[in-house]
Amino acid sequence: MRDCEVIKHSEEEDLTMAKKTAAKTKTAAKKTAAKPAAKAALTPWEIVQIARHAERPNISDYIELMCEDFVELHGDRLFGDDRGMIGGFATIGGEKVMLIGHRKGRGVEENIEANFGMASPEGYRKAKRLMTLAAKYKLPVVSLVDTPGAYPGSEAEARGQAEAIAHNLEFMSTLKTPIVVVVTGEGGSGGALGIAVGDRILMLQNAVYSVISPEGCASILWRDGTKASLAAEALKITAESLKGLGVIDAIIPEPKGGAHTDKKLAVEAVKKAIVSEIVALKKIGLTELVDARYAKFAAMGRFA
Repeated sequence: MRDCEVIKHSEEEDLTMAKKTAAKTKTAAKKTAAKPAAKAALTPWEIVQIARHAERPNISDYIELMCEDFVELHGDRLFGDDRGMIGGFATIGGEKVMLIGHRKGRGVEENIEANFGMASPEGYRKAKRLMTLAAKYKLPVVSLVDTPGAYPGSEAEARGQAEAIAHNLEFMSTLKTPIVVVVTGEGGSGGALGIAVGDRILMLQNAVYSVISPEGCASILWRDGTKASLAAEALKITAESLKGLGVIDAIIPEPKGGAHTDKKLAVEAVKKAIVSEIVALKKIGLTELVDARYAKFAAMGRFA
């Protein structure tokens, strides 16, 4: 009889425990169902569209919102003044720098004047001239990259487009002053790289940086430009992918929806990152700085 009571008591405990477990499971299921599903990450092709957004901050916005002062310098002293590349003395967060960058315009007229951000040889030679001044006056160089690529026209080729870019790569690799590069929108091919050899390479969260545009890549690989989204995925052109590959050093966060949704917030994030890097780089000896920069770019493409 006693054994029967013990068994009965044990069964009652098991039943109570089962009911409690079922109730907890039900509650947990309700909580899980109440939570909104996590938003899927943007695809590389979607990021390309954000990087190209017409209202995305351009170098004019950065000068206005980021610099305490700016004195533009003109001309390459060889041919003319390329409006697709601008630069000059500036002060950013109390740090005196030489600011250079690709210029995209607002509207049709400005874009035509700036050649839609595609610099010609005189633009790259102007950038080199300004960087020479920076080293002379011991000023860090800040380079803002935002271009679909260098201008591919026959007149640019006739004036030495390839030579101008190649010369800049060689020159910047040993320039004896700190260089901070920020890819703010499109970082297209040699047109971007012509002013993008630096000690620190930063990218905005929704910027892209690639040897070729997704459309150009799709046209070569599949003879079909409509497959640009597939090419964007394969090229690994996003900030996250390039950070993983060691091509860039850091990613600057953007406001929700992209930098164009809150220009002031986006520019402030860029300013903060630039000033932080300049302060750190100025503590490094020039010989050590140049050696590390050269080694950094020489090692790219070598994987264990």
